[in-house]
Amino acid sequence: MIELLAPAGDLEKLKIALLYGADAVYIGGKEFSLRARSSNFTLDDIEEAVSYAHNVGKRVYVTTNILPHDEDLPGLDDYLKSLRNIGVDAVICASPTIIEHAISIGLEVHLSTQASTTNSKAISFWSRRGVKRIVCAREMTIPEIEKVNSESNIDLEVFIHGGMCVSYSGRCTLSNYMTDRDANRGGCAHSCRWNYQFNDNSDIFSMSSKDLNACHFVPKLIDIGVHSLKIEGRMKSVYYIATVVNTYRRLIDEYIETGEVNLDYYYKELQKAENRLTATGFLEGEPDSTAHLYNMRSEKPIQNFIGYVLDYADGYATIEERNKFQVGDKAEVFSPTEIREFVIKEIIDSNNEFIDVARHPKEVLRLKIPFEVKRHSIIRKVVK
Repeated sequence: MIELLAPAGDLEKLKIALLYGADAVYIGGKEFSLRARSSNFTLDDIEEAVSYAHNVGKRVYVTTNILPHDEDLPGLDDYLKSLRNIGVDAVICASPTIIEHAISIGLEVHLSTQASTTNSKAISFWSRRGVKRIVCAREMTIPEIEKVNSESNIDLEVFIHGGMCVSYSGRCTLSNYMTDRDANRGGCAHSCRWNYQFNDNSDIFSMSSKDLNACHFVPKLIDIGVHSLKIEGRMKSVYYIATVVNTYRRLIDEYIETGEVNLDYYYKELQKAENRLTATGFLEGEPDSTAHLYNMRSEKPIQNFIGYVLDYADGYATIEERNKFQVGDKAEVFSPTEIREFVIKEIIDSNNEFIDVARHPKEVLRLKIPFEVKRHSIIRKVVK
């Protein structure tokens, strides 16, 4: 069975990812991880995460994917042994130093995309040294993935959604040079997304790539026999995680069950969580200029997430407001198992007064909904 692998920046996001359909999550600790600015997990957090995931039959992988200098290595042995004792299902590594040590103490190792693995000979090399899974380099095309999978005897993992780095396999030195924040040691400043000019008279441009959306390639990747489909985004919101994970969950399940799937429908569902333009990366071949954001910025705020369900009783959902909405808006309840529409007819504020417009994010409100909704469901505005 193919695995859907989701990111989690903290315990709340981890639980949401698993609830909304992920088979496994990957998380970063406070050390040796490439997302230094995300919330990240203490060892106690990792222990709680593993316990929770294992209780619901899911898996947890921990990123130890920095490319360390000598001064980064103290504490590595104790940290890896702690992860082993906690019972994490695997660590994701790029450095031979960390890989070798993790394997020697009995941890399962998945080779990070930062290792730039693009051919079957490299896969065989790492397989002989005890690595159990290869995260394919993002520069690989569908035919290349199919070829290496047919020639290898090790699980492959492929990115299908999320942010893309303009540097080869994410190994960027631009941030380090310009801000003294080393992207390969967890400090990326996203310098590629800044505005630049060649000279005072030139147009402003950036070097950022569009985000990846491989929705239309999921059936092909399943047919090829790829073991794991991976979503990027440990710094993304709960809303993003729930929407993207559940959309891919339903797509995968429908295709496996029926052999057919309406990919355009799922593509539109994914757009409900997107705030940047998307492209297909290298999966169709070398990306052209349309896959990049050379002279534009595409970020736009997503305001259709209007509430997070805390409880439901007597026809009213208790919600935490996230964005402005009002009586008369058409909305939908999005849960791990269904999507149902309704029209907002009554809003009761925290002072127990009826209001026409909800204007205060994080305020706890009651919302009349004509059907039962579950805790952790998401309410989003229907935008045509």
